[in-house]
Amino acid sequence: MAKPVNREKDWEYHLQLLSISTRDSSSANDPASDSSIRESVKNLHEMCKSEKSEDLIARVYPHINKLFQRSVASLSQSRTSNGLLLLAILQFFLDFGEVILHDADPSLRTFFRSCLSREFADPTVAEATLGFLNMNKRKLLNSFPTLLPQFFPLLLKLIAWNGKRLEKPFMKVFPGMMSPGSFLPLFPSIIDLPILVVALEKVERSSGSLIGSSIASIQKSTAPEMLLALMDEAYTGSTIEDRGGGSESDDNNTIDVADSVFLDLLKDENDGLAERQWTSPGMAAALQAAINTPQSERLKQALSMAPQLLDMYFAVALRDVNNSLICALIPLLMSRNATIFPDKVFSYEIRRRLLEFMLASFQRSPDFIALLKKPIIDRLGEAYDSPAKTELALQLCWAISEHGGGGGSHRDAARELFESLELLLYENLSSSRLGLSQESALSSNSATFRKSSQARLLCFVITAIAKLATYHRELLPRARVSLAKVARSRNSDMRVLRRARDYLGLMNEPAICLSILGPPSGVLQGPGTVNWNEGGSKMIAHIPFYILSEQEDMHALGVRNREGPLRGRTNLLRKKKSREKKVHRFMIFYSPIYFKADKQSQYRKKKGIYLSFQVRL
Repeated sequence: MAKPVNREKDWEYHLQLLSISTRDSSSANDPASDSSIRESVKNLHEMCKSEKSEDLIARVYPHINKLFQRSVASLSQSRTSNGLLLLAILQFFLDFGEVILHDADPSLRTFFRSCLSREFADPTVAEATLGFLNMNKRKLLNSFPTLLPQFFPLLLKLIAWNGKRLEKPFMKVFPGMMSPGSFLPLFPSIIDLPILVVALEKVERSSGSLIGSSIASIQKSTAPEMLLALMDEAYTGSTIEDRGGGSESDDNNTIDVADSVFLDLLKDENDGLAERQWTSPGMAAALQAAINTPQSERLKQALSMAPQLLDMYFAVALRDVNNSLICALIPLLMSRNATIFPDKVFSYEIRRRLLEFMLASFQRSPDFIALLKKPIIDRLGEAYDSPAKTELALQLCWAISEHGGGGGSHRDAARELFESLELLLYENLSSSRLGLSQESALSSNSATFRKSSQARLLCFVITAIAKLATYHRELLPRARVSLAKVARSRNSDMRVLRRARDYLGLMNEPAICLSILGPPSGVLQGPGTVNWNEGGSKMIAHIPFYILSEQEDMHALGVRNREGPLRGRTNLLRKKKSREKKVHRFMIFYSPIYFKADKQSQYRKKKGIYLSFQVRL
């Protein structure tokens, strides 16, 4: 009988302690400074959970609620951390909110705005916050679905400052930060995680420890000139003294572009997709200054975590996000492809993921290509501005060709895309430039790289023109003219000339051209075309009909009619191979004669022909 008595005494003790704490109005007595108050909240919470008594919960709630309000009110004067105490109170609100009819949403938002914004840099509070969010993840997503999406900038500040130590719990919370309202703004924030670290470190060096001080209050302080000077130092490397000479005459000027970006990075709440002027010369200089300084351990961890966050972001996007948002994301992705924190490994990892997601989106919804023809045409026009934009244009050429410019129902869009590809091709015929204009003095290695990059891009452009014209037959005459001009050009790379001649040769055989360059789904089937989907159950007897890039006529090979008999062709092929030291890699074998799979081995033994198709473009 002693245990119930002791339990009742403990109950009265903890309840009396909370009552005294809430009645004490002295500002010197901070509730968070007494660790016993937090322990009393936890103990009362456990007792209410174990007893399952609504009367006990109703008795405790007024004291817990008053304690929460008093703790929030004392945050600005408090010298101790209030985060752990407020998290314990919030757990009580979430567990018993239905019993006491308490809506926890305002309390949760107050915690993020008033407490976590000041204490996100405290490792103990940061870890406890992520633990709280993971423990109540299901309830938060169901009952308060807009909470995490609204405060994702603050949570990104938390992980940027605390680093890989909290990466695992943060990755569990991260999907809950994605919603229709935060999907687009979250994308640039992930990519700019290293810049966020640079900004936070600059604020710490200028204003002291980030723990206990709200960056929002710094932004609204009575000395904005000082803050702008710190921002300029963060992005350009210039010291405050360097700005001091002309500060008096510039007091009334508007905020600099780099400064506005800095303010946007340090915000606590999602206020929509802000336009960040990363392409300005000042921002380019700021990013270069950031990479030239020694990297801190915190920055190195951010460079490592951002690609992992981007992987999860794209995985959730392809799984759960609707097509309208993904379609809106792709132009943003294109614009940010060339504006990434200038670390070589980081830039490579981010760009690789951006391009892979873009191609995966086009694969899932080919009509995106037609819907986004304007930004795609704009990016094709920027193909010579930088290596990153060249690679983006190359991948866009592949997507246009692979998906027929959006499909057969988008003929007008396909025609406009075709015209942009023609323009890109003709620009190279008139000039052999490759627009790495950022390099003023080119070494021999740079010149070789330029030539190789130009040839690679033009090969993709030629392939896109040929495949787009094969898909949309009305474009074939224009494609023949374009490829013929390249084939007759004397200034083009040999690889480009060979590719153009190859496709001109294919276009002379409409059926095989459609089989090779047509859509992979095989929707445009006609007489003599190859249905690649039947490769597992049937085989195709191939006979030589044309040897690309060679000056041999089909009649020289004895092929008068590609639907004619097979006898007499194989020996001629063997003689042809023995005479030529090099057989072009695009040698094509073709015949519309189908055989059952069980007769394949007998046919091979009898005729001695290997029936494999070597190239699929």
